[in-house]
Amino acid sequence: MSTLPVLLRKPLRPLRRTGRADVGAWPVVAGLVLIAVVFGSLNDRFLSAENLTNLAMQMAATGTIALGVIMVMLLGEIDLSAGSVSGLSATVMTILSVHRGWPPLAAVAAALAGAALIGLVHGWMFTRLGMPSFVVTLAGLIGWQGLMLYLLGTGGTINLPFDGLLAKLSDTWLPPGVAWPAAVLIVAVRTASALGNRRMRQAADLPVPSVLGMSLRLGGLALALAAAVTVLSADRGVPLLLVVFAALVVALDLVLQHTVFGRHMYAVGGNAEAARRAGINVTRIRMIAFALASVLAATGGILAASRLVAVNQSSGGSDTLLMAIAAAVIGGTSLFGGRGRAYAALLGIVVIQAITNGMLLLNVNSSVRYMVTAAVLAVAVAVDSVARRGQPR
Repeated sequence: MSTLPVLLRKPLRPLRRTGRADVGAWPVVAGLVLIAVVFGSLNDRFLSAENLTNLAMQMAATGTIALGVIMVMLLGEIDLSAGSVSGLSATVMTILSVHRGWPPLAAVAAALAGAALIGLVHGWMFTRLGMPSFVVTLAGLIGWQGLMLYLLGTGGTINLPFDGLLAKLSDTWLPPGVAWPAAVLIVAVRTASALGNRRMRQAADLPVPSVLGMSLRLGGLALALAAAVTVLSADRGVPLLLVVFAALVVALDLVLQHTVFGRHMYAVGGNAEAARRAGINVTRIRMIAFALASVLAATGGILAASRLVAVNQSSGGSDTLLMAIAAAVIGGTSLFGGRGRAYAALLGIVVIQAITNGMLLLNVNSSVRYMVTAAVLAVAVAVDSVARRGQPR
């Protein structure tokens, strides 16, 4: 007897993904708990409200740059110019505001527009000329840094007015009366979004997340926000820089998860040729991704300038780019493209800054800090590589 009718009657089991994609951000969360326990036991200042507030302010600028890096990494590409673009944009903003007398918001808008143009140039060289993104953005790293040094001139430093709008951005704190309603609103919006997405998937006869899993994620979000507001309010309050960074994370995640553009981003990163044959304008998606990456890098540079109340020759330099890339990878964004979320920047930068901050409190030599950060990054990439081998093509 033929086995074909029997096979047709048997339900086909969907392909399962194994590895990191199944556990999501839980390994990173577990790592954060371990970091808190280790450094908290070695130095009682690590978990103090003052230190955690400083940690929140330190991660905002680099975390925003990491958001831009994620946009390009989702395509399976890399942007090595993010640090230089952030420094150049901050310099342009400062020159227009301080030397040219532009209103601060107009100077910020001009800097962001210039960054978008830079990203479009990178995207055009990559898509139209066929140059590797590594080479394109490596040239950008060198060239835009050179332009920044040229604009700074011999002085090398331009200070922002201490009483100006841009300087106040990093010296503004949300009191508990504002922070708690904002946290409740975030949880409410996230819950409504999760329920709406679940209903739409049910209506489309697609697999839906379990109620238990969804409840755990929302409960974890509520606990994390409550803990953050409680701790930060015990010091100076919730810093506005952190609010701006968190708002960018939420907005970008909504775009990637709930818009056609976001679905096209994942499709192009997963398989560009298949996306092209499905009717997606791959060139346009890549151009937009590079432009957004540069705009987010510029935003990070402006946040850094606000915190330092100045721009100088080291703006966007040092280890800024390396920390941004490491944050994206450690947070869960795949170097091979097609997998990752905006929350990776938040999780990754918390890990990076927590390790750095903890070792600084322990007076660990900078050479050891670099080696520890490199080890964490190598482990994250290794886990990603193993998880990708376990996935179906």
